[in-house]
Amino acid sequence: MEEKIGSLDKFLERFEKNGEIEIFVEIARTTKHHRSGEVFYAEATFSLGKKVFRAEDLNKDIRLAIDEVRDKLQQEIKKYKEKKIERSVRIKA
Repeated sequence: MEEKIGSLDKFLERFEKNGEIEIFVEIARTTKHHRSGEVFYAEATFSLGKKVFRAEDLNKDIRLAIDEVRDKLQQEIKKYKEKKIERSVRIKA
């Protein structure tokens, strides 16, 4: 799991001020019953200053749920970076 979520490092390097960002991850099984379908839950949360990033996913495979959470966080980080760059360009202009 650390390897999968740890791959977000390359997206966060520029924003790290103190050298570390804490990411809180929760992984659970949603039911003990013999239910098929989405029974695994994954969630990850972290913050950069005042901005909080959060993603969650339900899936039948725990690895796929973790991958989806990672992908959703990557998308959020990319959007955040683009907005920050766009603002700084507007301010300089």
